[in-house]
Amino acid sequence: MTPRTRRVGPIPPTRPASGAQERGERTRALIMDETVRCVVEEGFAAASGQHIAERAGVTWGVIQYHFGDRNGLLTAVVEASFAELRQRMAAVGVPAGSTREQVSALVEAAWAMFCTPSSRASLEIAVATRSQRDAQTSAHFALIAAELARLGEDLIAERQHRGDARAVGHLLWATLRGLVFGQLATREPLDTSRERAALVDLLVAHLEPAATGTARADAQLKGAAS
Repeated sequence: MTPRTRRVGPIPPTRPASGAQERGERTRALIMDETVRCVVEEGFAAASGQHIAERAGVTWGVIQYHFGDRNGLLTAVVEASFAELRQRMAAVGVPAGSTREQVSALVEAAWAMFCTPSSRASLEIAVATRSQRDAQTSAHFALIAAELARLGEDLIAERQHRGDARAVGHLLWATLRGLVFGQLATREPLDTSRERAALVDLLVAHLEPAATGTARADAQLKGAAS
């Protein structure tokens, strides 16, 4: 008797790759949206396949048809969210105005993208599944960091300390992630306006060192980014 070969890795969906029927796409989007809401409202641990199916009003078989298994569903949610985030980030530029106006606009635009339910859910999923993380998810993180580094370069432009553009981008990335994770730790909405204002002050002090002292600004930036 030939022994059965055990399947390794995610189960592929039974839904045909070319099946782009409108009804099927609506069902797929519904399941993904409900997965995001479940993770944001109840946490990653509550987002079992059966619970998501109940919340979405579909059977587990429907989820299998579209995504293969729970891992396939979570991967689809993360990939769609990160793709949208990168697309929105690519459209962000540094507006005209004073240094403070430019920094404030950039920080608020970046925060508006990172605080969406899909971004919050995707970050929580990515952290919870980090031991199973594939190369694609790691590539998403690298591309997001690269976009933030690009914004840092645009922000610094012809100012002094041009070589610190990457540090500015990394500081934006680290701060925004921290604010999102802070929200994930509580059920109640968090007011992060003070933290964002502090980030603006820090970046303005770095970009205009003559106003506060070059050494002090550099020390603040390096300490916050480490």
